[in-house]
Amino acid sequence: MRPYADTNLFVRFHLLLPSCTDALSLTNDAGKNDVGRLPVTWLLEIELTNAIEHNVFMSRTSGQFRVTPEAAGAAHALFAEDLGQGDFLTAAALDADALKHAAKELALRHTARRGFRTYDLRHVSSALLLGCDTFWSFDLKARALAEAEGLTLNPLSASPAP
Repeated sequence: MRPYADTNLFVRFHLLLPSCTDALSLTNDAGKNDVGRLPVTWLLEIELTNAIEHNVFMSRTSGQFRVTPEAAGAAHALFAEDLGQGDFLTAAALDADALKHAAKELALRHTARRGFRTYDLRHVSSALLLGCDTFWSFDLKARALAEAEGLTLNPLSASPAP
C-alpha cells in the first residue's frame, strides 16, 4: 500500500479537530505496517498552512472549532517537525505541467457528471502521479473521485471537511 493523504486529514491530525482520533489511528497503523511515508507536495503544504489559519479565522468570526493563534502556531511547528524528521512524511515533487494535464483530464471525465471541485482534482491527480494506490481523506467528494479513479479509500467514516 502506498497512501496519499489530502489536506483535511493533516488539518485534523495537527489541530486535533473532530475525527483526529481516526486520523491518528490511521497514521499510527501505517507506521506499524511500514507503508512508507506520506508524500507532501508544495501545494499541499500551502493548502495546509492556509487551512490552519482559516480555522483561526473561523474561530474568531463564527465560533466554529476553537483554534487559537497559539494552537495554530503549534500545529505549524508540529507539521514542520514531522516533515523535517521524515518518519512518516516526505516532501514530494510534482511537475506542474503534468499535474495540470492530469487534473484537466479528470475534470473532463468526471466533473460535468458529478460536480467535483479543483481541490478534488488536484489531490486525486497528485496521488495518481505519485504512484499512490490508496487515498486517505475525510472529504466525501474527494473520496468519490478517488474511488472513481480506482484508488482504495481509507476505512474511516467520511465526514465533511472542517
